[in-house]
Amino acid sequence: MLQQELKAHLTGKILPFWEGLKDGAHGGFYGYVDKELRVRKEADKGCILHSRILWTFATAARLLNSPEYRAYADWAYEALGLFEDREHGGVYWSVTFDGKPADTTKHTYCQAFAIYGLAAYYRLTGKREALEKARKLFRLIEEKCTVYNGYGEAYRADFSPESNEKLSENGVMATRTMNTLLHVLEAYTELHRAEPEEHVRQASVKALERFLHTMYNPEKHRLEVFYDDDYRPLLDMQSYGHDIESGWLLWDSVQEFLPEKERAPYRAMCLDLLESVRRRAFTDHGLKNEWVAGETNELRIWWVQAETMLGLDCGWHLTGDPSWKEDLETQWKTIQRMIVDPRPGGEWYWSVYEDGSLTERPMVEEWKCPYHNGRMCLRLMERKEV
Repeated sequence: MLQQELKAHLTGKILPFWEGLKDGAHGGFYGYVDKELRVRKEADKGCILHSRILWTFATAARLLNSPEYRAYADWAYEALGLFEDREHGGVYWSVTFDGKPADTTKHTYCQAFAIYGLAAYYRLTGKREALEKARKLFRLIEEKCTVYNGYGEAYRADFSPESNEKLSENGVMATRTMNTLLHVLEAYTELHRAEPEEHVRQASVKALERFLHTMYNPEKHRLEVFYDDDYRPLLDMQSYGHDIESGWLLWDSVQEFLPEKERAPYRAMCLDLLESVRRRAFTDHGLKNEWVAGETNELRIWWVQAETMLGLDCGWHLTGDPSWKEDLETQWKTIQRMIVDPRPGGEWYWSVYEDGSLTERPMVEEWKCPYHNGRMCLRLMERKEV
C-alpha cells in the first residue's frame, strides 16, 4: 500500500538524513552538503531551511507520536532563535555557521516560513511561546510588509525596501511574485489551524481573492509568476511545479477559510491548474520544470516531483477519476527511480536531466530541504485512501 511505502521512506530515508546534519557544536543544522555527500560545516545557515526542518520534524512527531522526532523539533525550534532580530523584529535570511547575522535581508517569504514552522511546533507541543512568536511575525508582515495592493517582498534589516533578487529569476526583476503570496497564505493556513484568529482568516481570504482575480489566467490555464508593482506580468511563463503545488495548496486553504457555498470558483481554478499541468507537463519520466517564452525546461527537480504527488492526489479527490490515482502511482515509481539517492546516507537529488543523469546541484543548501518530500509523505499518510 502506498501509505505504508511512504511512511517507510520518510522514516527510513528522509528523516535520518536530516537527523545526521544536526550541528551539536553551534546549534541548528549544517547548511550545505555537496553532491558527493560531503558536509560543509562552516557554511552559512538559512532561515528558510531551518523553518522547513522545524515544520517537518514537528509534523512528523505529531502525526507519528514520536519522542525521537520531538527531540529534533525541539532542537530546530531553539535554532530558529538564531535568526531573530531583536532590534527591528522579524528574522534574517541567514546566519553564519556559528550563529552570527550573515545576510540580514528581511524577506516576506522568509517571515512566512518562520510562521509556518512555529505554528507546526505549537500544534505539536502546545507551547504558547511558539504561538506568540508566530503571531508576532504575522502582525509584522501585516504592518511592515503590506503595501497598497498586497505585500511587498524584499526589505533591509530595518524594513526599508530593497530589490527582490532572491525571488526573481529568468532575467526579470519582480516586485510582486506569485510564489511569495502562495507561501504567505500557506503559513497563515497553518497558523489558523494551530489556533483560529479572525485577523488571520481575513488576511487569508484577501490572499485567496488575489489569486482568483489577479494571478490566475483562465485563458492560459496558469498562474502568472512575476509581476511589477501593479501586477502586470513580466514574463510569458508557466511554472509547472508552482502551478501543481498551487492547485492543491490553494484548495487546502479554501477548505480552511471559506464556507462551502463560496468554494465553487476556487475549485474550478484549482482543478484547471492541476489539469493544465497534467496535460502539458506530466510524463512517465516525471514532471517537466517550466515553460518560458516557447521553450520548455526539461529538468526534473526534487520539489517539483514531490508536489506532483500531492497535486495528482488532489485531482483524484476533486474529480473521483481513477486515472489521477494511476498517475500518482506512476509518479511515485518515477521518483524512486530518478530522484531518490540510492547511496547509503543519501536523500533526494536536487535535480536530474530528463535522461536521469545528475546535475551539479548540491544535496543541501538554503533551498534544498526536507519540507517538500517530507510533506508529501506526511500528507498522503494522513489520507484515508491512497
